[in-house]
Amino acid sequence: MANITLSIPDDLKKKMEKHSEIKWSQVARNAIEKRINDLELLEKLTSKSKLTEEDVEKISKIINKEVARKVLGG
Repeated sequence: MANITLSIPDDLKKKMEKHSEIKWSQVARNAIEKRINDLELLEKLTSKSKLTEEDVEKISKIINKEVARKVLGG
């Protein structure tokens, strides 16, 4: 198994030390693995897409406006 070095803020380290029963390296491995799986799924879903970045931006703006309208009651 390979090793990596991870830098975290001192205050976070102190909070982690209060929970020494937790295997923090496993927590980090799980988070990294989940992110990789999410990225691989995204790549698989978009690999055959014909949308341009401009198309995606337009769709995103429409969705954001609709969500804001529903949340704000507009």
